[in-house]
Amino acid sequence: MASAELSRSLEPRHLAMISIGGIIGAGLFVGSSASIAAAGPAIVVSYLITGTLVLLVMRMLGEMAMSLPTVRSFTEFARAGLGSWAGFVAGWLYWYFWMIVVPVEAIAGANILHAWIPLPAGLLGCLLMATMTAVNLMSARSYGEFEFWFSSIKVAAIIAFIAIAAAYACGWTSPHGATFANLTRHGGFMPDGVLSVLAGAVTVYFSLTGAEIITVAAAESAEPARAVAQLTSSIIVRILTFYVGSIFFIVAVVPWNTLRIGDSPFTAALLHMHFAWAGAAMDVIILTAVLSCLNSAFYVCSRVLFVLAEHGDAPQALIHLNRRRVPVKSVLLCALAGVAGILAAVAAPQRVFAFLVDGAGALMVFIYMIVAIAHVRLRLRRERAGAPPPALTMWLFPWASYAAIAGMAAVLIAMAFTPSLATELQVSLIALAVAILAYLGLRARRRSLAAAGASAD
Repeated sequence: MASAELSRSLEPRHLAMISIGGIIGAGLFVGSSASIAAAGPAIVVSYLITGTLVLLVMRMLGEMAMSLPTVRSFTEFARAGLGSWAGFVAGWLYWYFWMIVVPVEAIAGANILHAWIPLPAGLLGCLLMATMTAVNLMSARSYGEFEFWFSSIKVAAIIAFIAIAAAYACGWTSPHGATFANLTRHGGFMPDGVLSVLAGAVTVYFSLTGAEIITVAAAESAEPARAVAQLTSSIIVRILTFYVGSIFFIVAVVPWNTLRIGDSPFTAALLHMHFAWAGAAMDVIILTAVLSCLNSAFYVCSRVLFVLAEHGDAPQALIHLNRRRVPVKSVLLCALAGVAGILAAVAAPQRVFAFLVDGAGALMVFIYMIVAIAHVRLRLRRERAGAPPPALTMWLFPWASYAAIAGMAAVLIAMAFTPSLATELQVSLIALAVAILAYLGLRARRRSLAAAGASAD
């Protein structure tokens, strides 16, 4: 068996686009229509609030990456700060979250392709899974190249959209002058009050999670700690710029109350600006975004399984690498789980698959909170030991860290009191309980085996 050391073939350009690829998907290009409908033009403030919260978490990751250069995965910082239980729980919940993203994105891509190719959506979804499996089995570099070019298309499309929409909103290309009045004309900037902005922040939070993928992918680069430290803050700032900039100009160009939930607000804005090709172009861009996000989710799932297996929290067979340093069995297991998710969505979309998706609803909040608490523990432990601070540190420690934890707790509380999100929180709590019970069962088994081994001696 090959030694369990992943390749070091990912370059900085790959890592930069991998982080973007995990966040900018159908959630921005299509899902943002629901966020705009919920908060009106003030959804821009919701994105700013949530983006700041995620930025604080990413800064914590940057500090931990510099002070713990041997840690190779986002969830393993939880293990370093809080113990084995936190690594197990955060790792499996993180795997589950991205394992749900895989069939969701595959189905989204299949639905787009179905309009062009007369094959069942379920079959198209499985074909997309086969393609992603092949890409991820080739090598980490092949995954990185795929992600680099697909994410580049997304970034170029967003930048072009912002430029076109800005010119229209400023009145340079609009036949009726500047359109910024749309921000306040249709019920005001906050048509449903401040509470709608906070509720919007809860919904938006899940769109902005994913930048932490950089800590997983960096393990296959030449200098993991340096890569994470350089990208954790800059990437989220860029992504936040893309989100806030594009959404701001959408609600500036188009009356927010004319946007339909489920339709792409980008398409609506371009059609409003009299670009007849908008629908076809956005379908291609959305498909690219979906495939990019699917690729990133697939990659993360396999590498998280690999790290869990390294620590004895998953079957040891998943550590096996082929000659290209790819954890083949981890990739194939994720492919199998993804296909199962697609079949569940096709066979029982209102039952099995809906339950699985609801179960992933609040998981990233739990995981981010665990990692943030681990950061506080690690930082205080280092300060008590008198160790010098790393090159990159958390802003305004400990207050900014406490503020981030409190903000995430507020997201969970808001979910509990939001009827449309309460079910997601409840099912996510079940998933959290299952992960904790699984760890307790594994720990009991290990102790029993250790006792049996000691008695045999």
